[in-house]
Amino acid sequence: MLFRSFSAPCPDTGRRSRGRRSVACAGVLLASVTALVSTGVLQAAPAHAADSPTGPGSPAAAAPVQPQAAPRVTSAVLGLDGDDLEPTVHGDDTPYDTASIVKVDILAAVLLQAQDAGRQLTPDELDHAEAMIRRSDNDSATALWQQIGGAPGLEAANKRLGMTTTKGGPGLLWGLTRTTARDQIRLLRAVFGTRPAADPASPALREESREYIRTLMTRIEDDQAWGVSAAGRAGWALKNGWLQRTASGLWDINSIGQVAVDGHHYLVAVLSDGSPSMKDGVALVEEAARDAVRATTGH
Repeated sequence: MLFRSFSAPCPDTGRRSRGRRSVACAGVLLASVTALVSTGVLQAAPAHAADSPTGPGSPAAAAPVQPQAAPRVTSAVLGLDGDDLEPTVHGDDTPYDTASIVKVDILAAVLLQAQDAGRQLTPDELDHAEAMIRRSDNDSATALWQQIGGAPGLEAANKRLGMTTTKGGPGLLWGLTRTTARDQIRLLRAVFGTRPAADPASPALREESREYIRTLMTRIEDDQAWGVSAAGRAGWALKNGWLQRTASGLWDINSIGQVAVDGHHYLVAVLSDGSPSMKDGVALVEEAARDAVRATTGH
């Protein structure tokens, strides 16, 4: 076995509602992590995420952002039941900073490198992977980012995953990786797609690796169970990202994952920036996710 087994049950819609209540209390959480979010690189993580103000979020490395007139949002949806390989995109498919949604991409790169070496994930890698995806732990992300070789390692893996527009962040600034909604659907397709191994378009990740990522994405901590999950009526899997920019004080809020509607599965990516608060950004992303899936399903 490459990976440890999980005994906890997968989250359901009840966990999603608890996650929304946690978002409503974001102001309390943010007060305890002001030093982190002021960098403009690290996301405002819950207190239990054990983040550090060093490394990827050092103040000297923060990128300036100009204030903008209104929030910007782009969504993309792809149904998994058909043969389509390209999603329907709503909004301008221009690059956004990833914040912590890049952690799914980092884990995919770690797994590809382990596959190439013909080895299992180490106990440390397993611990980092679980903390990085389930709790969005930044220290774990930094450790794995360094292990894959930073931006060059990420981009090498992305070529094999079919991604074409994602550019890794400079140095240790993995949260400043730039991506598009369409490219995030390509990443999700590499994790959730159902094409057989013999198909030339089959994912580079082996099924065991893909199942591991999917499992972690269905076991997100309660206080992070928001975002694209708002568009689903049953099971979901997701990873969110959120950060406040230094120069403007505005928020980047992103969410990627899979949702189920009436027995059909959809990959959904929503990227946004320019929200005046985290709460406003979450509401914007959830509304965009619901609208995009509704446009695809017709109801």
